Amino acid sequence: MYYPYFIAYMVIGFAISLIVFFWALSRGQFKDQERARFLALEDERPTCRVKVSRFNRYEAYALGALVLLGLAATGAVLLFALLFGGKP
Repeated sequence: MYYPYFIAYMVIGFAISLIVFFWALSRGQFKDQERARFLALEDERPTCRVKVSRFNRYEAYALGALVLLGLAATGAVLLFALLFGGKP
């Protein structure tokens, strides 16, 4: 009885995961893999301050909105399944 709701929820989650993965791929998040493995060993921290642009701020807000939307969807699916799933 719960299967269609959970399958739809998993498909939507997978689609969002693919969108975020391809977004990160197009923004160059995976370009320098050789340097990435040594970042944990570096003691130096960059001294210059990075100025946050308005676009980057909007990206952070959009990511937060996606997290809240995902949590709301989880709650809605669970609530719907508990309220209407047990009735034949």
